[in-house]
Amino acid sequence: MKTNLSGRTTALVLISISCVATATAQEVNLKWLGKDASKDLGGYMPQRLKLSSTKPESVKKSPDGLTAPLYGEMKIGPRESQSICLVVLDEPAGKPSRLFIDSNLNGDLTDDAAANWGDKKMPGRGGTEVTIYLGDADVKFPFASGAQTGRISLYRFDKNDTSRAPLMDSIFYYRDYALKGEVKLADKSYPAMLVDELATGDFRGKDGAQSGARFLIDANADGKFDGRRESFDVKKAFNVGGTTWELADLKADGSFKIVKSSQTVEEIKPAPNLSVGAKAIPFTAKLTDGKTVKFPDDYKGKVVMLDFWATWCGPCIAELPNVIENYTKYHDKGFEILGISFDKENFAEKLAKFTQDKKMPWPQVYDGKFWSTEIGQLYQVEGIPFMLVVDGDTGEILASNIRGEELGKALEKAVAKKKAAK
Repeated sequence: MKTNLSGRTTALVLISISCVATATAQEVNLKWLGKDASKDLGGYMPQRLKLSSTKPESVKKSPDGLTAPLYGEMKIGPRESQSICLVVLDEPAGKPSRLFIDSNLNGDLTDDAAANWGDKKMPGRGGTEVTIYLGDADVKFPFASGAQTGRISLYRFDKNDTSRAPLMDSIFYYRDYALKGEVKLADKSYPAMLVDELATGDFRGKDGAQSGARFLIDANADGKFDGRRESFDVKKAFNVGGTTWELADLKADGSFKIVKSSQTVEEIKPAPNLSVGAKAIPFTAKLTDGKTVKFPDDYKGKVVMLDFWATWCGPCIAELPNVIENYTKYHDKGFEILGISFDKENFAEKLAKFTQDKKMPWPQVYDGKFWSTEIGQLYQVEGIPFMLVVDGDTGEILASNIRGEELGKALEKAVAKKKAAK
C-alpha cells in the first residue's frame, strides 16, 4: 500500500541564508533544502518516538475510521517555543496500517496532506520474511525568520518480528531536510551542509557533549561528505586548511557566521579524493615474491585495479569469483590487478597458499599490519573489499569502490578506451 501525498509542493523552497562578511567573519551561503538531504549525507540518525493507545490532549480533531490508533507527539521548532507535531498510526488487525501526521502543527489531523506510507517485505532472521513500513511527510517548521517546510522520513518494524519486540511501542523518524550550499574559508570555497540530526527543527542542537547538529565541509572536494573527517559538531571549534574556526551567532533556523576561533584544535586531514577522475596516489612497495612495484608507473599501457582485501574477509571472498572471472576475461586485453592484503602478521605462507589454491595469479603487497597496512593507510581504506580501477598511463581513477556486475561494466569500458587510444 502506498498513499500519494496530495498537494505536496514538488519544487524545493530555497531560502538563502547568507552572512555578510566582516573583518573576521567568513562568507556563508547556505540554502534551505526541504527534502532529499539524506542522499547527500549518505546516512541518518534515527530518532525514537514512543507510541501510546492513550489519546493526548493535543489532539483537537482525529481522522474518521480509526480502529486501533497509536499516538505520539514530536517536539518541533526552536527549543524556546516548541510546537507539537502529532503522529497517529492506525494498525487494524489484518489490514494495512495508516499513518497521519499533523504537518501544520494545529492539532487537527484532518486538514493535512496525506503522508506517504507503505509496506516493504524484507528477509528476517532464520530465513523468515518480515514486513516493515516506510514513509514520509512534509512538516512546517515555525522559525522566527519564517516557516519552512521540511520532510521527515519514518519507519516502523514488523509487529510480528520477535527479535525487535522491545521496539514495538515505537516508530522511528529522521530528517530529510538540511541547509546546503557553500562557505568560504580563507579565500577558498567549500561545499557545505548544516544538519539537524535530531529532527527538531532547531539547528543549534541540544546542550551537552554532543549537540546532535552537524556542520559538514567537503574539504577534499570529492563531491561527498566524510562523516568522520569532514563533519563537525556545531558547538565545537574545527580546523580546516590549518586554521581553527567556529560557528558564531548560530540561530535555530540555521543562520550563522564563521569566525576564527580563539582555540586551537588539530586538523583532521581529509581522506584522499578517490572519486572517478581524480588521480590515484603513487607508491612504491615490496611484493610477496620479493620484487618491488612502482604504482602506477609499472602499469604503462595497462588498466590496473588496486584490490584491497584479506583472506579473513567474508565479503572479499564472496566477491572473489567475480574478480577472477573479470581478470580472466580482460587480462589479455591489458587488464592487471595489484592486490593489497590486509592480512595479519605471520600470514605470508597462508596468503601464498590461499592465492595459489584460488587461482589468483596477480601480485600481492603484504606487510602483515592488518588494518594498519601501509598502502591501506595511504589510501585511508576503512572497509574491504575496496577496489580502484586506474589508468596506468595517467594514474586517473576510472572506477571507484565497485563490485558485482558494475565491475565488469567498468572494465569493459576502460580496456576499450585504452585500446582506442593506442
